[in-house]
Amino acid sequence: MRIALPPTIDAAAFAARDPSAMVLDLHGETMGTSWSARFAAPPGTDPSSIRAAIVARLAGIVAEMSHWAPDSLLSRFNRSPGGTWTTLPRDFAHVVTRSLAIAEATGGAFDPAIGRLVDAWGFGPVPVACPPSIPEIEMARATSGWSRLSFAATGAHLHQPGGTALDLSGIAKGHAVDAVADLLHDAGIPNALVEIGGELVGRGIRPDGDPWWVDLESPPGLTLPPLRIALHGQAVATSGDYRRGAHTLDPRTGRPIDTGVVSASVIHETALDADAWATALTVLGPDGFDLARNHGIAARLITEIGGTTCEYLTPALAAMLAD
Repeated sequence: MRIALPPTIDAAAFAARDPSAMVLDLHGETMGTSWSARFAAPPGTDPSSIRAAIVARLAGIVAEMSHWAPDSLLSRFNRSPGGTWTTLPRDFAHVVTRSLAIAEATGGAFDPAIGRLVDAWGFGPVPVACPPSIPEIEMARATSGWSRLSFAATGAHLHQPGGTALDLSGIAKGHAVDAVADLLHDAGIPNALVEIGGELVGRGIRPDGDPWWVDLESPPGLTLPPLRIALHGQAVATSGDYRRGAHTLDPRTGRPIDTGVVSASVIHETALDADAWATALTVLGPDGFDLARNHGIAARLITEIGGTTCEYLTPALAAMLAD
């Protein structure tokens, strides 16, 4: 068993540990998948009120950033006329800010403005009878791409250049994980493990003094040495078409990826960044290894090319492995 430990340990979390605290589990559904929150409950914690707060928080994020809900703010932006500006609320503005930064850092391998391409391939809310033709792909590409967006951070105004559609499915779920963990912290619950659809963040420690242990998943049928992560002030996200079939597009070509990557996992301080970087590395494949290294990204790539399975660990992840 390989063990990945966080670069830093929060001494205050251990000093404030209550070994008698009960660990509670809450569950629900959101964003077409499930959510869970496991936390060390301080005395007097009301699980029903915590659950209601989580449900409301997640509903608010969906109402802003869902590509599937026709009345979401994102959907309304996608339908807005060219030349209009939309004022974004705080969550949406934060996700757009990070999306554009990661899009630039990855050379567009992660791109929040490929909604037209997603829809053309039938990966959005409306299924299609067959793959798009080359003219249809090029038509969707003509109005896609993060570089077409203008975002005025002061005032949080996002410009619609005309026909451009956002799709934040590669980052919004990670943001939601962070948001729920922040909600718990603000409610006086600093020790928690939050998960939405396989993206996780661990804050603080368990009552027994252990971190929140998570085993990094591997695609079915592949035999790899187990890798266990101590999620202590860390998040992890995994991207891979093995989960729900081939659905990952290369934003730079407008076509499905052909990199041989079956799984990309990223460990980061925030689930938002882990989510977006995992998507980007799935698109880039082994070619993204140097990029991840240069940005200090802790990542594992699993490729299957010509029947041969390879595992790549970036230096930042290798440095986390316990001797």
